[in-house]
This record gives sequence, structure tokens and C-alpha cells, in this order.
Amino acid sequence: MSADRSDQLHQNRATAVATPLAQASGLLRVATGGPGCTEISADVARWLREVEAGDGIVHLLIRHTSASLMIQENADPDVQHDLVAALRRLAPEGPHYRHDSEGPDDMPAHIKAMMMPVTLSVPVLNGRMRLGTWQGIYVVEHRARPHRREVALHFIGTCMAP
Repeated sequence: MSADRSDQLHQNRATAVATPLAQASGLLRVATGGPGCTEISADVARWLREVEAGDGIVHLLIRHTSASLMIQENADPDVQHDLVAALRRLAPEGPHYRHDSEGPDDMPAHIKAMMMPVTLSVPVLNGRMRLGTWQGIYVVEHRARPHRREVALHFIGTCMAP
């Protein structure tokens, strides 16, 4: 490495300012209406404001084996309806499953949850999620009946200056 390059790297390190990181954890409770998508973007954004998030990342985990999370278009509700219909075709209810202790929708719900994410990580800048213009965060319910779902939230990053 040349002396000039070594000096440049040393100068960059010398001017870097370490910013302390903060962490916050929370729990979001979501009531679903049976099979379908429930948008939670506003709830996550509200929580980020409450914890005074600055720059960092928010991580979400749905605490269930028969529901999922997704980031998807939030402009046209037909998108969510079509996605749920596609999942229904991929894992239909029926007597062909061994596991059915909670009903005929039990195993298909587990299969759908296996095919979809149960965790999401979203960058945060100036306290706001860096989602695209038409993107929203959803809880996807795979069971036939309404449920109360829990989404664990974790933010790591800087806090907004007071």
C-alpha cells in the first residue's frame, strides 16, 4: 500500500465519529379476521416514534406457526386477495394430511407459514421505515377463523436527538 493511500485511510478513520446504538423491544398484538392480510405498517411506524428511533433497522417476528409476515403492495387490495387465493391453491384443505388436530385448516396453515417469511427486517432512516411507495407490512392469517396474533418488534440503531 502506498504511503498516500495509508494516510488517506488513517484520515478517514480519524474523522469517523462513533455513535452509540440503542435497542428497543416491543410486542404488537394484531386481531385478524380469518384468512387474509392485515396491514400493520402504521402500527410499526407508531412504535418507532414511541421509542424515538433514528437510523437503524427494525426486525419483526410473528410468534405463531400458522401465520406469516410479508411486505407487499398496499395500493390495490386485490393484490392481497389474489395472494391469499394463490396460497389456498398451493396448500388446499382436505383429508390428505396426517396432522389435523385443530381442524382441516391446521396443516395447510403450517405449510403456508413455511413458504412465507415469519421474520422481516426493514431499514429505518430518520425514524421512518424505508419502505417503497406502494409497500406495506402485513400479517397474513392462514387459519380459517379470526385469531389474535403477536408480532415481536426489535429496533437497533440510533435514537432521535431530543
